[in-house]
Amino acid sequence: MGINTERDIEANMQIGPTDAGMVRIFIESQGVEVPMDFEPEEAEEIAEEIRSAAAQARAVAAKKR
Repeated sequence: MGINTERDIEANMQIGPTDAGMVRIFIESQGVEVPMDFEPEEAEEIAEEIRSAAAQARAVAAKKR
C-alpha cells in the first residue's frame, strides 16, 4: 500500500493543543485510536508539508483539466 492506493476506510481526526504544551493529532478508526503528540515546531513543519502537498495536488488536478 502506498500514498496513491485508495482505501474505503473512514476515520475521524482531531487536532489540538494538549495541557502539556504539545500539539496532538488524534485519529480514530474502527475502534483503533492513534494519538500522536508533536512539539509546536514539529507541528509547524507538518503544517508546511501539508500546504506543500496541497499546492502540488492542485497542480496535478489543473493538468488533468
